[in-house]
Amino acid sequence: MAIKTTIFGYPKIGPNRELKKAIESYWKGEISKEEMLKKAEEVDIKRMKKIIDANLDYIPSNDFSLYDFVLDISTMINAIPQRFQNIEDSLDRYFAMARGTKDAIACEMTKWFDTNYHYIVPELTGGFKLIKNRPLTSYKWVKEKFGVETKPVLVGAFTYLMLSKVYERQEGSLLMKMVKADESEKFKPLLLEIASIYNQILRELQQEGVKAVQFDEPAIVLDLDKEKIDALIEAYKIITDGISDIEIFIHTYYESLDHFERITKELPVAGIGLDFIVNNENLENLKKYGFPKDKKLQAGVISGRDPWKTDYKEVLALIDEIKKYVDEDRIVLSNAAPLFHLPVSLDPEKGHLDDRLISLLSFANERLEEIKTLKEIINEGKEVPTQTLQALRDEFKNENVRKAIEEIDQQEIKRPHNFKERYKKQIEILGLPRFPTTTIGSFPQTKEVRQMRAKFRRGEISAKEYENFIKEQIKKAVEIQEELGLDVFVHGEFERTDMVEFFGEKMDGFAFTKNGWVQSYGTRCVRPPIIYGDVSRPSPMTVKEIVYAQSLTDKPMKGMLTGPVTILNWSFYRKDIPKKEIAYQIALALRKEVLDLEKEGIKIIQIDEPAFREGLPLKKRKQEEYLK
Repeated sequence: MAIKTTIFGYPKIGPNRELKKAIESYWKGEISKEEMLKKAEEVDIKRMKKIIDANLDYIPSNDFSLYDFVLDISTMINAIPQRFQNIEDSLDRYFAMARGTKDAIACEMTKWFDTNYHYIVPELTGGFKLIKNRPLTSYKWVKEKFGVETKPVLVGAFTYLMLSKVYERQEGSLLMKMVKADESEKFKPLLLEIASIYNQILRELQQEGVKAVQFDEPAIVLDLDKEKIDALIEAYKIITDGISDIEIFIHTYYESLDHFERITKELPVAGIGLDFIVNNENLENLKKYGFPKDKKLQAGVISGRDPWKTDYKEVLALIDEIKKYVDEDRIVLSNAAPLFHLPVSLDPEKGHLDDRLISLLSFANERLEEIKTLKEIINEGKEVPTQTLQALRDEFKNENVRKAIEEIDQQEIKRPHNFKERYKKQIEILGLPRFPTTTIGSFPQTKEVRQMRAKFRRGEISAKEYENFIKEQIKKAVEIQEELGLDVFVHGEFERTDMVEFFGEKMDGFAFTKNGWVQSYGTRCVRPPIIYGDVSRPSPMTVKEIVYAQSLTDKPMKGMLTGPVTILNWSFYRKDIPKKEIAYQIALALRKEVLDLEKEGIKIIQIDEPAFREGLPLKKRKQEEYLK
C-alpha cells in the first residue's frame, strides 16, 4: 500500500508579486479589468504548473484569490453588506468591500488567527444564497487547462462563521450593532443556513464528477464548548447530506485538536487533517484515542509557517509513529499550515544570502519538493538525502550571547524600584504638565524621503549627503513640534524603513531576503526578516539621530525602539532554541541601546510593541505562560 500526498495554500502573489502589480495598476486605471484578469490568470497558470509538477495524489484547486479567500466566500454566498449592494459590477463590489469607496466604508480587516495574514471580516444578517460556485468554476478551469483532476479547497462553514460578525438590534433601540458571531444567539441558525449553501456547492461538484474536496477548519482548534461542537457536527451532517461520491476532508491547523475523540469519530467526513508540526499534542492524542478506521488522516508533517528546511530523518520518524495508529494506505502527507505564509521561491536568494543559510532554508517551492521527496522515500525506497542541518546551525552560534542568556536564567528579572518610586522621580526630573502631549513617533515617509533612501542604497549619493538630508528632515520635524507646543518631542524616524527591518539590519543574527515576499493582506506584501543565529548588537542603532534631535530643543526628546516581542513575531525565527530564548537575546541587545541613550542624556524612551497581542497562544490555557 502506498502513502499519498497533497498540499494546500500555495502562495497567490506570484514569484515577483505579479498579482499585486496587476491589481494595483487596475485600481489606478492604468490597465483595464480584462488586462488585469488576464495577468492574474497567468500567475495562476504558473502556480498550478508548479503544484502539478509535485506529483501529488490530491492536487488542490480554488486556492487562488484576487484579494482574500474569506472575502471570496462572502461574495460567493451573498454575504454582501447593504452599503455595497448598489455597486453593479461584481469585481468592483468585491474590491469595494475590501477597500471601501467614497460613499461606503470598507469591511473590517483583522488578523487571521495568530498569523500575520489579515482577512476581511464578514458582516452577516442571513439570507444567504449561492451566487456563483467558485470551487466548481476553478475545478473546471484547471481540468480544461491541464487535464487533471483536482481537490477544491475552501474555508469551512464553521471557521467562516467563527470569524464573522453579526448584526443584532440593541435592546430597547432601533439601532443595530455588530457582535462576534460566536457570541451571538444567532450562531447556530446562521451556521446551519450556511451549511445548506455548502451542501448545494457539494451537490453541484458531485454532479460534475469531483472526487475530493477539502474544507479548511482551523477554528476547530480553538477553545470550544459542547454547544459549539454539537453545532459543528450537526452542520457537517447537513453539508454532507446526499454526498456519496466525494471524499470530504477537513483540515485543522495552527494548534492541536481538543475534543479529539469526539470530533474525529463523529464528524461525517472521509478524512481529517491534523497539524503535527505546531506541537506534539496531536500525536499524543492519536496515541491515546487512536483514529477511526473509516477515515483517512491528512497528516501535516511539513511546516507551512516557518522557512526552515525539513529534517527528513525527523519527519520519517514522525510518520513511523503515526503509522502505528493509522494504516499507511489511509495516510495523506501534507503541509501542516497553508504555504502562503512562506515566500514563493528560494532561487532569487542564491548569491544574495550566505550559502550556509541557503542550505537551511525552504520556501513554498522547496516545500513541494520536500513532499515529493518524502513520497519517493516511503513508496519507492529512494535514499534519504544526507543533511548536516545542526552542524550548519552551530556555525551561527555566539558564545558571548549564550553566556549572557544563562546569566539571565540564573537571576530574577525584576526592576530595583517599583513604579510608584520611579514615577515620582521621573516627574521631578522631567517637570512635565499633568497631561503632557506627544506624538506616537514616526512622521510621514514622504516621496522625497523614499527617493533619497533609494538613491543612497543604489550608491547615487554618499553617506554624508544622506545623513545631512536626514538631519534636515529631523530639524523640520522639531520645528513643527515647537510651533504646535508639544511637551515631549520625537525625531520623526526619517532614517527608518520598516520598524522591524531597521533594527534587524543593525543586529547580528538577522538576514534579509532579496525577494522573500509574503502576503499580509490583499496586495500588501512584506519581507519578514530571518532570525538565523544568536542575536547581538555590535554598535549603537539609534543614538546618533536621537542625540542630534535632542540638541535642537530644550524639550525632552523620546528615544524610539521597536520591542523584542514585535521584532520576534514579525520575523521568521529559528526553531533550534526556545522562542523565549530568542526574545531574551533581542531584549539584551535593546537593553544596550537603552543604556547608551540614557548615557547620552535621553530621559524618555518609548518601546513599541504593536505585535504583542499577535503572539498570544490560541488556547487560553497557554496564554498565561506567554504573558509572563
